[in-house]
Amino acid sequence: MDSGKLKIDWARQYMPVLTEISSRFKKEQPFAGKVIGMALHVEAKTANLVQTLRDGGATVHITGCNPLSTQDDVAKALSKESGVFCYAKRGCSVDEYYDAIDAVLDAQPVITIDDGMDLIHRLHTARQDVLPVVIGGCEETTTGIHRLRAMASEGKLKFPVIAVNDTPMKHYFDNVHGTGESVLTAIMATTNSLIAGKWIVVAGFGYCGRGLARKASALGAKVIVTEIDPRRALEAFMEGFHVMSMHDAAHIGDIFITTTGNRDVITGKHMALMKSGVILANAGHFNIEIDGKWLHDNAQSIEERDGIHSYHIGDKIIHLLAEGRLVNLAVPKGMGHPIEVMDLSFAVQALSAEYLARNYSKLESNVHDVPDEIDRAVASYKLASLNISIDLLSKDQEEYMESWDMGT
Repeated sequence: MDSGKLKIDWARQYMPVLTEISSRFKKEQPFAGKVIGMALHVEAKTANLVQTLRDGGATVHITGCNPLSTQDDVAKALSKESGVFCYAKRGCSVDEYYDAIDAVLDAQPVITIDDGMDLIHRLHTARQDVLPVVIGGCEETTTGIHRLRAMASEGKLKFPVIAVNDTPMKHYFDNVHGTGESVLTAIMATTNSLIAGKWIVVAGFGYCGRGLARKASALGAKVIVTEIDPRRALEAFMEGFHVMSMHDAAHIGDIFITTTGNRDVITGKHMALMKSGVILANAGHFNIEIDGKWLHDNAQSIEERDGIHSYHIGDKIIHLLAEGRLVNLAVPKGMGHPIEVMDLSFAVQALSAEYLARNYSKLESNVHDVPDEIDRAVASYKLASLNISIDLLSKDQEEYMESWDMGT
């Protein structure tokens, strides 16, 4: 058996929620006759989402959403699946990247599933010829949602999109535990560096930043948080983390991790202040948070280890991981979020796609929240797979919670 198929089968063992949904989809065929176009990180967990949608009757065309996050053996295995067409490859050029997106759009998908919004952006710009057949889409990540909301506010979004990223099941588990564990694992596996005792600078204290800060602290790191939101900065301080500006943190940090989804978080003026041997990593979707161009223009670079470019600035060395791309997937040893976490996120994706297929005619061309019943259903599936039971409200409790006149 080839390595890609082995990876996919291994992941399936630990994805009970998606397996349960797949069984129902096989019976009900919610996507019968429909083409689904996807731009996601093509690795083993994603392959199980693809198979689940295919089991629901869809023909699936998929490519990558990052030039360095595809696992080629998984892409090869997916290409052998009936009803699945995969165009992704690791290390593609910018032109090859968009050629692959165009190949997905050439299939005339009626539902899109995105991680970063590149597929939807292409649909609304260079490939408007495909827009008339699209009934809706799903978006997986914070960066994509920011772009979509900006697009919708200008009246430019032409079909409904479900904000899978914004649901509690994504925030509490994927962002906090998935990002927190997988980013630190990728950094440690790539650099062989110790986390304990290090000054770890986490840029941004959203859900991803919270997870990273807490996990790093649990491993013995001294954590500094940088923020632009005074409320989040205060929250980080109250949780026991050091809070300061990036300018001040630049003098202190050993490892810097960006999680903001914004550009120019670490710039040349910060890098000029850093000590020799610092490690820079990005946990945001695009490689715009760390100014790699400044390093390229102002330093000599060598690739010291797989996934590490070391920049020599005089007597100082700065190490940039994965070219500033999403570190938990883009480094050679990056495996992405843990399987059990992606089981939940991809279950929300699958059920949101089903919701679109059944309800698209009722939805405006805007960004929509995941229906609460979908989010709760995924949590209930997971609890059932763990043999965990919870309490239910009694009739009296329900009446009390819905009333205003019972008082004391």
